Amino acid sequence: MPSHFRSTCSRRQFVKHLGVSGILSAAPSVFAAHAARAGTASLTSNPVGPGVFTLLPLGSVQPKGWLKSQLQIQANGLSGHLDEAWPDVGSTSGWLGGKGESWERGPYFLDGLIPLAYLLDDERLKAKARTFIEWTLRSQTETGMFGPASNDDWWPRMVMLKALTQYHEATADPRVIPMMKRYFKYQLATLPARPLTSWGKFRWQDQLLTVLWLYDRTADTTLLDLMKLLRAQGYDWGAQYDHFAYKERMSAAQIELTEKMPGFHDAKMATHGVNNGEAVKTGAVWSRISGLPSDKQAVLKMISALDQYHGLPNGMFSCDEHLAGRNPSQGSELCAVVEYMFSLEQSLAILGDATLGDRLEKLAFNALPGAMTEDMWSHQYDQQPNQVECSLHKEPWTTNGPESNLYGLEPNFGCCTANFSQGWPKFAASLFMTSAQGGLVAAAYSPCEAHISLQGATVHVIEETEYPFRGTIRITVNPSRPLRFPFLLRIPHWANNAEILVNGRQEGATKAGGFAKVEREWKQGDMVQLTFPMQPRVIIGFNQSVSVERGPLVFAYNIGQDWLKLRDRGMTADWQVYPTSRWNYALAVDPSAQSDKIAVSENALTERPFASEGAPTELHVKARLLPSWVATEGVAGAPAESPVESAEHDETITLVPYAAAKLRITSFPWLKNTV
Repeated sequence: MPSHFRSTCSRRQFVKHLGVSGILSAAPSVFAAHAARAGTASLTSNPVGPGVFTLLPLGSVQPKGWLKSQLQIQANGLSGHLDEAWPDVGSTSGWLGGKGESWERGPYFLDGLIPLAYLLDDERLKAKARTFIEWTLRSQTETGMFGPASNDDWWPRMVMLKALTQYHEATADPRVIPMMKRYFKYQLATLPARPLTSWGKFRWQDQLLTVLWLYDRTADTTLLDLMKLLRAQGYDWGAQYDHFAYKERMSAAQIELTEKMPGFHDAKMATHGVNNGEAVKTGAVWSRISGLPSDKQAVLKMISALDQYHGLPNGMFSCDEHLAGRNPSQGSELCAVVEYMFSLEQSLAILGDATLGDRLEKLAFNALPGAMTEDMWSHQYDQQPNQVECSLHKEPWTTNGPESNLYGLEPNFGCCTANFSQGWPKFAASLFMTSAQGGLVAAAYSPCEAHISLQGATVHVIEETEYPFRGTIRITVNPSRPLRFPFLLRIPHWANNAEILVNGRQEGATKAGGFAKVEREWKQGDMVQLTFPMQPRVIIGFNQSVSVERGPLVFAYNIGQDWLKLRDRGMTADWQVYPTSRWNYALAVDPSAQSDKIAVSENALTERPFASEGAPTELHVKARLLPSWVATEGVAGAPAESPVESAEHDETITLVPYAAAKLRITSFPWLKNTV
C-alpha cells in the first residue's frame, strides 16, 4: 500500500479500501460504553458473591481410562521433558535464575506442569515443578515484587500466580498465601504510577481470578481495592462485544491502518486470538463482584459474536493470529484453544450454564488433540479444519509466518510450546464441581474418579465411560455415610431423549441443554447411568457447507499423509506433511434430513483414541469428487456455495474423529439433488 495512502486516507477511504465500516461506525459507542461501565463497578458492603458452582481443589478429581492415558502420553512426551529439550524453560530460564527467557514461557510451562504432575501423582514431574516454585518464592524482594529482576512486566506474573494457586491447592504449602499477600500489597501501591499496559492490560481478568482466589481464603478487604484498580486499568472487553466491530478477516494491512485511526489504537490487541480466548471469562469473573446481569450475560454474548463472524466447525474461532473470518482453511492458535478452555471452565463454575460445558467438551475432544501428534512430541501453532497440507507457505495466515501449521517443537512462535500443557489436566480437574446448594455437579464427562467433601462427609465418585466415543456413562456414588444431596447431571444440547437410571430405575424426563437434578439420600454403591443418544448430525456452516458431528465429536475426512522431516530439534523434530490422496469431496447429504444417509461403525477403544489409525468411531457417507475444488499454495480453496453439482461417480468415504486426521477436510460442499 503506498505510503501516501496510509498517511492521507480519510475514514471514508478506509471503509472503501478495507471494508471495515462496522469498526468505524462502532467507535463512538464503544468508548461511551467504556466510560459508562467505569461507573458501574462500585462495590457493596458484601461485594464478592459466590459462583453457582465451585471448582474442586486440584487433585480432587483423578483421570482414569483413556483420559489418564492422554495425560500419561503428555507426561512421556514434550510436556514432561520440555525443560530438557528447550532452553527457554530449562536451566537458563530467568524463572530459574538464569539469563535466558525471562517473560512468559517459564510461568506458562509451570501452569500446565503442576496440574499434570499432581493429577498423575508423578514424582519426577513434581520435582521439576518444585524447582520453579522454590526459585519463585525465594525471588520475592522486601517490596513484595517477585520474579526475574530483568523483566518487571505485570503479565508473566499473572500466569505465575495462576500456577501458585494450583500448587497451594495440591500441597497446602504455607508460604504461598503470605507471598501473594505481599505481592498484591506491592501491586496496589505501584499500579497507579505504573499501570497495566500491553498484554497485562488485555489479560487483567487472569489476575482478577487469583485475587478472588486469595480473597475467598482470607477475606482481606484491601484486595477489593486491587480488584477495582485492575478493572479500571484493564481493557473493557464488555464494551467491545456490546458493539462488536471486528466482523471480518483482519489482514496485516487492516491492522496497521486501523491502528492509525482515531480511537483504534488497540485494534491489534483487541483482535488477537489468544486475548479473546482469555477474555471470554471476563464478564463471569467480574460478575462475582458487580452482580450485574450484563456481566453474567457477557460470556454468551462474546461466544455468540465469535461464532457468528469467526466460528469454525471444531468449536474454535479463527485466529491466526488475529480474527480471520469463517473460512475453514483459516487457522486457530493452540494457545487460544487452551485459554478458551480455561475461560469456559471458570465461567461454567461461576454461571452454572450447561451450554458452556458443551463448548468445553467440543474443544477438549476436537481442537485440543487436533493440534498435536498422537505421541504429543510435536504440535502445531495454527490448526485448520480444512487442512490439506502442512508446509512452508505464507498463506492463509493473517499475520503469522510460513511455519505456522508445521508439527514441531516451536513452529512460528514458542508461546504454544510452553502453554499447551494446561489443556488436558485442567479439563480433567474440572469434570466434577459442587453446587451452592451443597450438591454434586457432573460438569463434563470422561472416565475419572473423585473424592469430594460435601456437607461434612466425603463422597467417592467413580465414573466409567468411553465417552465421547460412546454414549453410556456409569457413575457410582459412595458417600462416607448416607447423605441427602442433589446431583446435577449436565445433559448436552444435542442429547434429546437422554435417559437417566438410578439403581436401574428410570428418573423423570430430561431436557437437553441443561442440568438434570437427581435428589435423594445417597448410599454406598448407588449407581447412576446416563445414556445419550448419538445420532450423526449435519451442521450448516460457511458458504452453506456442512460438517458432521456425533455426540461432542466432530468428524473429518482423513487425507493420506506423507511426513517429511524438516529438521531435528533435539529430542523432537519439525515436520511437514503432504497429502497422498484426493480430498476434494462433496457429500451426498441433505442437511434438512440430517443423519439418514450416514452409517456408524464402532471399533475397540485404545489408549490412543485420537491416533490416525484404528479410530474408535467411524462414519460412512456417500460422496463425489468435486474437481473444481482445488488447493493453491497448499491451502484448500473455500468450499463452494452449496448445493453443488458433480458428474463424478458415487463413492462411500469414511470420516474419523477430527483430531485423528492430521490432514483433513471438515467442512464439505454438499451435492444438489442428493438421492
